[in-house]
Amino acid sequence: MATVIRDAIIVTSDPEGRIIYDGAIAIGDDGNIAAVGSTDEVVNAHPNAEMISARGKAVFPGFFNCHTHLTATLSRGILEDLGFPSPLRFPEQVAAMLSAEEMQVFALLGAIEGIRSGTTTFFEQGRGISNYAQQLADTGARFVLTESMTDVNYNVISAGTLLKSSSDFSEELAEQAYQRAVDVYDAWHGKADGRLTVYFSPSTTDSVSPAMLHRSRELAEERGVGYTIHLSQSKQEVAGVMAAWGVLPTHYLEQNEFLGPRLVVAHCREIIESEIQALGRHTTGVSNNPAIAARRGAAAPALDLEEAGCRVGIGTDNMAEDMVEAVRTGYFVERVRRDDPFSPSPEKLMEWATIGGARIMGMDETLGSLEVGKQADLFITDLRRAHMVPVLRVISDFVNNGQASDVEAVMVAGDWVMRDRKLLHIDEDDILQRGEELAHRAWRQLQEKYPDVAMPFPLMEGPVF
Repeated sequence: MATVIRDAIIVTSDPEGRIIYDGAIAIGDDGNIAAVGSTDEVVNAHPNAEMISARGKAVFPGFFNCHTHLTATLSRGILEDLGFPSPLRFPEQVAAMLSAEEMQVFALLGAIEGIRSGTTTFFEQGRGISNYAQQLADTGARFVLTESMTDVNYNVISAGTLLKSSSDFSEELAEQAYQRAVDVYDAWHGKADGRLTVYFSPSTTDSVSPAMLHRSRELAEERGVGYTIHLSQSKQEVAGVMAAWGVLPTHYLEQNEFLGPRLVVAHCREIIESEIQALGRHTTGVSNNPAIAARRGAAAPALDLEEAGCRVGIGTDNMAEDMVEAVRTGYFVERVRRDDPFSPSPEKLMEWATIGGARIMGMDETLGSLEVGKQADLFITDLRRAHMVPVLRVISDFVNNGQASDVEAVMVAGDWVMRDRKLLHIDEDDILQRGEELAHRAWRQLQEKYPDVAMPFPLMEGPVF
């Protein structure tokens, strides 16, 4: 049976930026949008549909989280306050204290927070991503998955050692990485009724060789998908690339024919004008991750990148998956960075978080806005809240004042993923309980295993529930 959401404010994110007051949206049995218009028009055209009144509520296109690492929720409350790269010098990652099955909990913990904030599409980069791909698919949300590749020893890079020359790279590690990435593609691309897409991902500019850049792009283009990389997220990365190749990270990518319209770069916090122009020349997609950048005392020049020709979206990166927070932080930080009280507008941030994200993932023909024929990926937010009233400009009100807790329903491809603030495909209470217990255990075991490694602050004894 078709569904009609009626009596709502419909924020379409269409090319005209239409907002329909006392509007309705009809979703067909195929999960596509059948009609968008006034309540009277849509209801009269679909008299036999299930009718859902959304009076006092707004319907938005689902958010696109353009760059994240869901399992990093394991390190909440710790890594946010240590800068980047982290100064912790444990010989192993804390994730090594847990089994693959246990790490699924933290992927789901991040997905829960994301869905609750209106996210319908996540761009998830990780290592060993097949260990939790099925669990993500089972949430009902949409995911772009990408297995991180590097052909140097990742522990060496994370420990702060700069690349010195091309001799630091390993062809054996490269072949292993390619095989892992292809295996993920073969296992998951197009699965879950098309809700899973797989990209290719050399990890960072200071952890991959020119050969890996070329091969990664080839692997993606042979399969008609995109590819991604972390770009200029730290001064150390810039120094590492300069030490190895004598150029800045963006120019390293351009010299190796890596830039292009299928590419999504994440961060861009430490770039200069010549790099901005290079990215723009190739209409590169950029995931601006403002909340994690602000936590680390940095900011990407988001509007400058767009004005140069880049396509811009919003991401969370790690630890926090709240897209409402990410959108608002991007809005505030960019105004501070530019010393401009007027730009960007709240409408620009909403564009980046919806249709903008769809563009950089190559999904804007079918997703990203509420238009007839597109898939019904959307969320409903309650406007009758103390921090939202009066509702005089709905997009500005939500960007400036909205909270994730305002989101009461989320739909992906016409199916409810959350309704009446209840997640329909995840046992949230179980994930919260296990996440609390496992994180305390993992961090305690890591410190006990390496007692000579100092933590900069004591951790709470726990679990606390």
